[in-house]
Amino acid sequence: MDKKVTIKNRKGLKLVILPEINPKQRGLAFVMHGQGGFMEQKHIQLMADAFKKYDYSVVRFDTTCALGESGGDVSDVSITQSYADLEDVISWAENQEWYEEPFALAGHSLSSICIALFAEKFPDKVKIIAPISTVISGKLSTEAHPREELKEWKRKGYKIEMSKSIPGKEKRIKWSSFVDRQKYDLLINADKLTMPVLLAAGEFDTSTPVKHQKLLLDKISGRKEFHTIKGSPHTFRDEKHLKELKNIFENWLKKCA
Repeated sequence: MDKKVTIKNRKGLKLVILPEINPKQRGLAFVMHGQGGFMEQKHIQLMADAFKKYDYSVVRFDTTCALGESGGDVSDVSITQSYADLEDVISWAENQEWYEEPFALAGHSLSSICIALFAEKFPDKVKIIAPISTVISGKLSTEAHPREELKEWKRKGYKIEMSKSIPGKEKRIKWSSFVDRQKYDLLINADKLTMPVLLAAGEFDTSTPVKHQKLLLDKISGRKEFHTIKGSPHTFRDEKHLKELKNIFENWLKKCA
């Protein structure tokens, strides 16, 4: 049984990491959950398992300001905070005997923009990347949200969402999270994504819709593929959607192995 490791991030908050190390390691992958999520969610576990099938060592972690075991309040979630956690986890991994470059990155939604930003900044460190249902930019996120919903969120200073992964759990997200999102745009440096890229999104995803994914796809000049998961919303929970994502992911890894 692999053991979780606890470190402190750059802000001194608890950061819980699960390194699953293969003694016959053929690659290293970091897999990251989305906003208000946690590392054991089914779609995150699915991606980790796909990497393990191809003898990768896999590092998952609970970002701070989410619903996992790490510190911070979910109301303070932001791209800036989650991206910093990713860098801190990778910095910790660099000091472990199993660390290797280039490595793989995979994530969902808010974490996907984090891993893609990292790959744009450090393309030589990244072997392959799978930003699933990725946030593309603050501008496109604004377009995807109903105008009245944004006005109400801004007026109140927060919005309340109910977690579907943890029934009964309330997520109170500050307006500052959406303001922070406006600082980011993957399209500007998408040409830096020269490694193989896997994009996918649900057919009925309204927050990171298929049409937005295709804008990023068009900007990537290297080896790339995109899949629409029929009938699925933003987060993959239905077993048939999870099965389709699993097949897409494993087939992609087989080609990249």
